[in-house]
Amino acid sequence: MRFHETLLEGRLIERYKRFLADIALDTGEVVTAHCANPGAMMGLKEPGSRVFLSRATNPNRKLKYNWEFVEVAAGGGPLQLVGINTSRPNLLVAEALADGRLAPFTGYDRIRPEVKYGRNSRVDFLLETTGQPPCYLEVKNCHLMREAGFAEFPDCVAARSAKHLYELADMVAAGARAALVYVIQMEAGRFDVARDIDPAYDRAFRHALASGVESYAYVCRITREEVVIDRSVEIVTPR
Repeated sequence: MRFHETLLEGRLIERYKRFLADIALDTGEVVTAHCANPGAMMGLKEPGSRVFLSRATNPNRKLKYNWEFVEVAAGGGPLQLVGINTSRPNLLVAEALADGRLAPFTGYDRIRPEVKYGRNSRVDFLLETTGQPPCYLEVKNCHLMREAGFAEFPDCVAARSAKHLYELADMVAAGARAALVYVIQMEAGRFDVARDIDPAYDRAFRHALASGVESYAYVCRITREEVVIDRSVEIVTPR
C-alpha cells in the first residue's frame, strides 16, 4: 500500500478521547489528527514521540489528517516505525490476497470483504472457489511489543475479537475453513497472545485453535512511502 503523497512529520502532543491526537508538525503548525486505534496503545502514545501523518483523501472530512506511524524503541529494541492505524491491515491483506502473496490462501476465485456470518457479525474476508469449502478469514492489527522482537495481541480487553474466535470455530464445525491473520505493523520475530492482558481472549484463541481454526502472523515492511506485508513469523504455542 503506497501513500498518495509524502507523509507529514511531527511530534505527538497528546492522544485523547481514543480517536483524537494533537500533533505539532515540523512546520510549526498544530493539527488534530484522526487516531484510528481504539486500543490502549501501550508505549506508543508518549508526548514528544515522532509521528507521521497522511492527509485524508476526502476533502469534506472534518479531520484532515490520519495518524499512521510512531517512531519508538518498541520493547526496548532499536528505534522503528510502528503502524497504529487499525484501518490499514484489511487493505494490506486485500492487496496481498489479490497478488497471491499469502501462500495459505491462494487458489480462491472470489474474495469478498465484510460478509455477514455468525451471530450478527461480519467476517473480514470470505474466500470462495468451486469445489472447495469457503474460507472465513479474520484480520487483526498488532502493534503491541513489550519485549524486543516479540509482538503480542491484544493490547487491551478485546471482547468483540474473542466473540469472532468462537464464531470462526463454529464455521469450522459447520464444514468451512476459518483462519486468523495477525498483521504486525512493526518488525518482530515472534508473536503470541497477550494472555495477561485479556485472559478471555486467550481462552477464545486456544478454543479456536483446538477447533481447527488456522492462525498466521505476518510482519510488515514499513517506510514513509508504503506499508507492505513482508513475511510470516512464528506464533508461539499457547501455554
